Amino acid sequence: MSKLRFFQIVTGLLCLVYIVGCKVNSQKMEEQNWTHYVRTAGHGASMDHIDEVFEQVEKTYVRGIEIDNSLTGYYESFLDPEEKLKAIQAYVDRAHESGHKIYVYTEGLEIITSNADQKPHTFFKDHPDWVQRDIYGNPAIFTSEAAFWISKGDEDAWITPYAQEWREIYMMRIRQIAETGIDGVYIDIPYWMTHFRGWEDTWASFDNYTIEEFKKRTGINPKTDMELGDFSDPNFIKWVDFRIKSLTDFMQEVNDNIKSINPECMCIAEIYPGIDESVIRVGSDVYDMYPAVDVIAHEFSGGGGNAARKEPLDWFSYMVGMYTFRAFAEGKASWMLSYSWDGETEVNPKEAMKNLFVSQLMAGTNCWDARGHVMSGSNDYDTRKEIYAWIAEYEKIFYSPRKPIKPIGIYFSPKTRNYFVDEFIPSYEGWMYMLLQSHLEFQVVTPRTLNGFRGEILILPDVKCVSEEEINQLNKIVNSGCSLIITGGTGSYDYSRQKRINNPIWEMTGIDISAKQRIRNGKLSALFYPQCPGKKYSELLGSEFNKSAQNGISTEKRFNEYLQSLIQKVKLELDYKSAIDITASPFISTQICEVNDKSYIFIANFKGLQGRKNATQIPETDMLISLRTDENREVYILPYLEKPQKLNAIYKEGRLICKLPPINKGAVVWIE
Repeated sequence: MSKLRFFQIVTGLLCLVYIVGCKVNSQKMEEQNWTHYVRTAGHGASMDHIDEVFEQVEKTYVRGIEIDNSLTGYYESFLDPEEKLKAIQAYVDRAHESGHKIYVYTEGLEIITSNADQKPHTFFKDHPDWVQRDIYGNPAIFTSEAAFWISKGDEDAWITPYAQEWREIYMMRIRQIAETGIDGVYIDIPYWMTHFRGWEDTWASFDNYTIEEFKKRTGINPKTDMELGDFSDPNFIKWVDFRIKSLTDFMQEVNDNIKSINPECMCIAEIYPGIDESVIRVGSDVYDMYPAVDVIAHEFSGGGGNAARKEPLDWFSYMVGMYTFRAFAEGKASWMLSYSWDGETEVNPKEAMKNLFVSQLMAGTNCWDARGHVMSGSNDYDTRKEIYAWIAEYEKIFYSPRKPIKPIGIYFSPKTRNYFVDEFIPSYEGWMYMLLQSHLEFQVVTPRTLNGFRGEILILPDVKCVSEEEINQLNKIVNSGCSLIITGGTGSYDYSRQKRINNPIWEMTGIDISAKQRIRNGKLSALFYPQCPGKKYSELLGSEFNKSAQNGISTEKRFNEYLQSLIQKVKLELDYKSAIDITASPFISTQICEVNDKSYIFIANFKGLQGRKNATQIPETDMLISLRTDENREVYILPYLEKPQKLNAIYKEGRLICKLPPINKGAVVWIE
């Protein structure tokens, strides 16, 4: 065989491997299972109510049944699980007989001893060394005053994941649950204790097991060799990283134990921190945790509390959180354990439920109906039935994979958030608000997805911490023709929060702090803002957005003038033309994307809403969409809780223009 022929064969095989690999990766990204189509609700796991549970499930179109069993969360069943395992088995058998998927709730690092004040043996009395502690040695033990789910006389203990004897028993219990044939194991509260009153700033845990593990990994004694809460202390930075990795590793081990028994059983983590400072305190980072589990159920509000209490800006904060979660998930499902109504007398609970679910659907997240502030029940079963039946009919629209068309990317940097949260989050959220409210197509980009970003513009909102890998990927993106918007001290620090002598982002782009904002350097095109416009926009929204939205008037408002001016500058300076142009008020949230090879627009309306007062929107009128196209095409709309309808569109000189009917709570528009 000639060398040339050999080279041709090898080259061909390498190309084939590459193509197949890309296809496999694509399939992995888009592969879906039952968790993607969940519309769920919580239930007890009592044998006395099994018929009632399944009757309610059928009547209200629930898909994905949660049962609350708490096998590992109560000391009695942690020691002797047989009775609760039998209950799980009975529910699993009943669910599978009727074609349902079912998953069971249990706790992660919390355990309660019932009536502890009357018992000689409790978790803490038997195992004081297994409990988390603050730096002064105080144990993380609580009574009914600490939380509504702790009954009077109970002992509530928070466990260190490094108590190896406990961990071995815990993983055995997880395997026993998986052996029932359950479709999912739902782990709540895998947290370091920093969320009860008095423990917020403890940076726990300083129990002996955790201290020794940290010493083994770093050589540092966390009690004596670091300054708690001082982010300029390199040793404290290591503690921050260690705490996050510890909980991610714990959930990975839970998932591994589940899969060792049943590879089809899903590992579901319930996490309350979203994207803000609570992530660093609690130690549960959903960005890190998504690869370790199959689903995350986000107990997330985004500001304002439940749906009945939210102001318009709270709703946009909620949308930003959900779109960010969807980017973190990389094709996995995101469930929303959020709450709709809890006795707000001037708000109709039905309207609050509808508002909550429309926001979730437009973000592509899964709905969870609950009563008040618990996981089970409903504020109105008839409304659940109406909404869940409608979702069932159109679920492919909301839950099929959403792909970017021609997006503006916005970068979420977990490391920058971890080390500079007060600077990064206002910048990131501000840019997200601008993209949502100016109705431009966006894509949240993360360190895991940066290499695959194909948009024309990427925003780096005060991304202070960058790694060498990120720098290399940004170089490739710039060389491919992507423009950058760089703000503040982007690139000033490395991944250990050490100040760089030379800023690699500035060197790459030729930024001169004293020079003008516009940068052109060969293929590079960039805008540089020493003061982040996102942060400025967040401040403007905070001062006037809610009142403007409640009145439905944005003209002559500072936030809107700033928004229009900045977006116009970005489009002009970076020569950006969107795939679809949308004309609408800034009180409307939109997402442009591709679903099943068609262009879609997901629309949520927050105009007129007022927390605790009004949950009925002012309809959005005169909303227009237009796009460049070589041929006449058809436009359809699916108004929230209604039927789809074809719209009249005008095709003229290579542009398709369509005026939408009034948008009440929300709608989906697509082009065929």
